[in-house]
Amino acid sequence: MLADLDAMERDALTELISASDAAAFEAFRVRWLGSSGRLREAMNGLKNVSKDEKPAVGKRLNEVKAAIEGAFNAKKDAAQSTHVGPLVDVTEPGLAMAEGARHVITKTIDEIVDVLGRMGFTVADGPELEDEWHNFNALNIPDSHPARGHADNFFLGGAVAGKLLLRTQTSTVQIRAMETMKPPLKICAIGRVYRPDAHDATHYSMFHQVEGLYIDRNVSMVDLKTTLVQFAKAFFGPEAEIRLRPSFFPFTEPSAELDMKMKIMKNGKPEWKWIELGGCGMVDPNVFKAVGIDSEEWTGF
Repeated sequence: MLADLDAMERDALTELISASDAAAFEAFRVRWLGSSGRLREAMNGLKNVSKDEKPAVGKRLNEVKAAIEGAFNAKKDAAQSTHVGPLVDVTEPGLAMAEGARHVITKTIDEIVDVLGRMGFTVADGPELEDEWHNFNALNIPDSHPARGHADNFFLGGAVAGKLLLRTQTSTVQIRAMETMKPPLKICAIGRVYRPDAHDATHYSMFHQVEGLYIDRNVSMVDLKTTLVQFAKAFFGPEAEIRLRPSFFPFTEPSAELDMKMKIMKNGKPEWKWIELGGCGMVDPNVFKAVGIDSEEWTGF
């Protein structure tokens, strides 16, 4: 048994000489020092040694274990402390980190706010979690309107929260602005809105809207169209061309759909098409009534 331990020590130290990287050190540790390694096997075999030889064998086994562990740790520490590669000059200035790019939605919002700001609009904010009054009733959308159904909105659950929903339009900000500000006023609202649409290339359950509200004396459809034309040319370029089509919205009367002529790729070639950008119209008198504004004195779009 003592001869076997001498041979084990020689074999382990010889094998350790060739270990030079992390993988080799780990393989050596598992083979010799691991829970199922050769040293563990030798220690388990100590029970089979005769009573007379056991003191000498046990002492020698501890010496072999100490020798192998000591040589392994020394060789591993020496390898880790050996510098590989070029020295680093810590006094050398660091490399400049490249700046990240702003998200395209953030850039678009800032550009829209800039254009509307030059036209006299100020930004107004409102909560994304709304009540039915601001999202429907104050916008002249009655209880019987199909747009108020659970299939078309994200309502919260519960007896109390069941009347709250994620706003479906930024028009809720208009109501809150008219509740807290006296006319004349000129605000724009930009933010996320939520509708349970099926996801495809042009639809998502969360998207962004932007809209403006202008209230003053003698505001007319002429002012509305002029504002839209000026915005289109300032934002899209001087060649921008828009049109208004008659439409219906509960909160505006008269109402219109806003289209813009754009080049759309079709079969690899650009083709001019009218693309819908949104809806517009004159503020309905019932909306003014809901927020306490006299529709005989004030008009707006």
